[in-house]
Amino acid sequence: MIIHKEGKGTLGLVFIVLFAVNAFVQWATESAVVESTALAISVVLYVIVLQFFRNPKRTVQVNPNGLICPADGKVVTIQEVYEEEVIKDKCIQMSIFMSPFNVHVNRYPLGGKVTEAIHHPGKFLVAWHPKSSTLNERTTVAVENKVWGTVVFRQIAGAVARRIVMYAKKGELAAQGSEFGFIKFGSRVDVFLPIDSKILVKEGDVVKGAKTVLAERH
Repeated sequence: MIIHKEGKGTLGLVFIVLFAVNAFVQWATESAVVESTALAISVVLYVIVLQFFRNPKRTVQVNPNGLICPADGKVVTIQEVYEEEVIKDKCIQMSIFMSPFNVHVNRYPLGGKVTEAIHHPGKFLVAWHPKSSTLNERTTVAVENKVWGTVVFRQIAGAVARRIVMYAKKGELAAQGSEFGFIKFGSRVDVFLPIDSKILVKEGDVVKGAKTVLAERH
C-alpha cells in the first residue's frame, strides 16, 4: 500500500499515542485479556487511519474533451447554479461527497492554466449542509483551456475533515489527473463547468478520481 505524504505526520503521531496507551495498560494491569484487547483495538484503529491516507497508483488517460473526476466518492448534486466568485455566470455544479473511507487525493479534472488558487478560512459544518459551500473552510481553484473555457473546483471541509491541503498555484500549468490537493478524512469537492457540457454521470453514482469521466465538451 502506497501512503500519501500528507499522512506521514498523522500516522507517526497516532502510532506514538497508541504505543503510550498500550504501555500504560501493561503497567496498570496484570490481565493478559485486557492487554490483548487494548492491543487489538489499537491495531484496528491504526489500520483505519492508515487506509485514510492510501494513495493508489492511477494511470491517467488524458482526454482534452473529457472532464475527469477530481476525487473518489459519490455524486450528490448536479444542478444549474450561478457561480459568483470566478465565473460570474450560470453553470453546472457537480458535487462529489468523499466519505472517510474514500481515497482523499484530489486531482485536476482538466489540463490548462491555473487562473485562480484561493484559500478561504471558515466553519466546519457537515459537508451536506446547504451553506457548507459558502461558510466552511474551502479552496477555489480555476483552470482555463480552449475546450472548456474556465472550470472552477472547490475543496470543502466538513465536520470531520479539518485539514485542507492545496498544491495549486496561480499561473502554473496544470496536467490533467495530477494532484492539486488533499482533504484529510473526507468531505466534498464541487466542480463548476460550462452550462453546455454533456453530463455523463447522475446523482448517486460512485466515481473514481482520475478514472471516471464526468462530462464532455466539444
